[in-house]
Amino acid sequence: MEEPMTHQFNTGAFEQAQAFQRPVLLQPQSLSFWQRAWRKLRANRAAMTSLVVLGVIAICAFGSFVWLPHDPNAQNINATNLKPLTEAAYPLGTDSLGRDMLSRLLYGTRISLLIALFATLVDILIGVPYGVISGWCGGRVDNLMQRFIEIIASIPELVLVLLLLLVFKPGLTSIVFAIALSSWVLMARLVRAATLQIKQADFVLAAQAMGESPWRITWTHLLPNTLGVIITRTMFTIPAAIFLEALLSFIGIGVKAPNASLGTLLNAGEKGFQFYQYQLWEPVLVLSVMMIAFNLLGDGLRDALDPNVRE
Repeated sequence: MEEPMTHQFNTGAFEQAQAFQRPVLLQPQSLSFWQRAWRKLRANRAAMTSLVVLGVIAICAFGSFVWLPHDPNAQNINATNLKPLTEAAYPLGTDSLGRDMLSRLLYGTRISLLIALFATLVDILIGVPYGVISGWCGGRVDNLMQRFIEIIASIPELVLVLLLLLVFKPGLTSIVFAIALSSWVLMARLVRAATLQIKQADFVLAAQAMGESPWRITWTHLLPNTLGVIITRTMFTIPAAIFLEALLSFIGIGVKAPNASLGTLLNAGEKGFQFYQYQLWEPVLVLSVMMIAFNLLGDGLRDALDPNVRE
């Protein structure tokens, strides 16, 4: 009696066919720190909206270097106190002297942003090196440098400006010197704290053991790892400088009339607010939008650059 025929299966070919049908699982692509930070920032709608708004404001403000609808200081007695949208030539209206509100807002915003950029430049050129040197050297050098910072920080900015008025006339010079003398203090403290933490890291200790110079360690290790702190602090320095300029110009010790700035526009609008409310609301709106946008963007950058915050 013949035995029933049995089929011989090629197990190797069978496994290959199964593997071919099985879906291929792709390994997630490793992202750098800055790529992850950008992904987090893009996921933050408030921060991205603020970034777009600030970009539009900056383009309009600095575009006034090239083009303005009218001379911001030119007076037209035949077109005084025109309300917004009443004439095509003056879409945001005019003030009590017939000056174009749109031109004055663009010019004033440019002045405020330039002051804010100066404050940022001071923070980077003075605060960052000061904080790195203080944190890296430590010991007596650190103690001496921190005592000097405490002396400066103990003087309020407004008092400092009033003291500067004894030397300089009211105007941009007083504001610039007040910012230059005090704005970098907090940046220096934050960078120092970050430097004290980073210099104990293994990669820094390894670089020291290999004989790398302090300058090379600073450029290749310390500064790149403190860049998140620097960027985040900068986003809060800018609105603080804008608000300081607006405050000083509003009370009459900053930018002086007839020159336009957000502070002088607020001062002029407050005087005629009872009858011409738009002259105050327009600079208030611009100032409020910038302050809110910078703070929301700063919060977004702080979360995006914090390695402890998960996506």
